[in-house]
Amino acid sequence: MADPYRTLGVARTSSEKEIKSAYRKLAKELHPDKNKDNPKAAEKFSDATKAYDLLSDKDKRAQFDRGEIDGEGNPLNPFAGMGGGRGFGRGYSGGARPGAGGAGGFRDQEFNGFGTDDLDLGDLFEGLFGGRARTQEPPRRSGMGGFGTRPPPPPKKRGADIQYRLAVPFVDAAAGRDQRITLADGKAINLKLPAGVEDGTQMRLKNKGHDGPGGKGDGIVLVEVGPHPFFRREGDNIRMDLPITLNEAVNGGKVKCPTVDGPVMLTLKPGANGGTVMRLTGKGWTRKSGKAKDGNPARGDQLVTLEIQMPEDLDGLKEQLGDWEDPASPRDKFGL
Repeated sequence: MADPYRTLGVARTSSEKEIKSAYRKLAKELHPDKNKDNPKAAEKFSDATKAYDLLSDKDKRAQFDRGEIDGEGNPLNPFAGMGGGRGFGRGYSGGARPGAGGAGGFRDQEFNGFGTDDLDLGDLFEGLFGGRARTQEPPRRSGMGGFGTRPPPPPKKRGADIQYRLAVPFVDAAAGRDQRITLADGKAINLKLPAGVEDGTQMRLKNKGHDGPGGKGDGIVLVEVGPHPFFRREGDNIRMDLPITLNEAVNGGKVKCPTVDGPVMLTLKPGANGGTVMRLTGKGWTRKSGKAKDGNPARGDQLVTLEIQMPEDLDGLKEQLGDWEDPASPRDKFGL
């Protein structure tokens, strides 16, 4: 600690009353109850209390002024004053109360100086905090006479987590349908899939794990999205190839098309080409962000690629065509 006079902001010639007044002022400003979010204030409060404790003791103050002890009360010259001066043994041979003098001027202090005989901190802080001050419990003394704190008890350990694997059909994951899962305790619950769920997504079920002294652990659900025979995911969209007959391609019309929500009717224009991509809005995968107007998760689209399937009976087709030839040149764009 620095010079106690400087810590309290007083001169070396200050009276006991001036020293006490300076300390009272600092204590009001720096008390931990008023500076809970400022650890530096607590340190300064402790330093001010130690400084006042030293200067309020006439013997210690005199020893400090003579350069026999430092601001912490530790001896600077342990052999000073031997043979009749103010050195070793004075505290127990001259009738003074134990700890008032002696080498280094040690005294049995209370925590942060609250054991000072001539200062009532309860009176000091009464009115400042709406009643008598709340004093901190003194730390337990260590075996060497210093101060030590008892380590806090270790936190109680929560129970272990339980791992679950949940197989989700492709169409359910795409549409975000709730899934049924049976837990380790035998109870079955409905599990709401997160929007944009993917294969490998982990979901945490709070307090659905093993018991423990600190409470239950959690359930960890690993989602496994299964493949589909003709749907495939592409970001928030779903792609599929839709075969159509040559007759449907030539004449157009309505054809059934599967989606993850069930079949819908798709209208083909006459002369539809193979490779044409048709879009079904809102029939894709649930998006991670955003909501649709109906409050459900917004979804991507389904992209349908047309594939013209030739008839197995080509003889009948040849007979129908006769000598007709298609005049189109579909490969001209390749320069062929």
